[in-house]
Amino acid sequence: MFPVCRLEDLPEGEAVRIDTEPPIAVFHADGELYAIDDTCTHQDAALSQGWIENCQVECPLHGATFDLRTGHPTCPPARTPVRTHRVEVVDGVIHVLPGAPTPAVAGAVGAAGIPVAGEGGPG
Repeated sequence: MFPVCRLEDLPEGEAVRIDTEPPIAVFHADGELYAIDDTCTHQDAALSQGWIENCQVECPLHGATFDLRTGHPTCPPARTPVRTHRVEVVDGVIHVLPGAPTPAVAGAVGAAGIPVAGEGGPG
């Protein structure tokens, strides 16, 4: 479990990168916290530098978007999901549990509009 920052230090609509191997990005979107691998699966770009809207992040390089809840790409050019990681807040500090997938998200869909189970992507 990696401490990231205090909850109040990550405003809504922002992301922070933690230098793990591989790097992980923590997003504060739609009132929730999400953690995914920080590297776009289409080409090496930091997703933490992307644009956040709803529960998606758009890669700053070629515009692929990923669902923050599942890690699945929602449009090309990315086709491979990024891994998701569990996020917990303990005593006001955000922590990431690398490799621990997020729970399934009801109603989430992948790039082809196919429902996904939230298993956390490849890995």
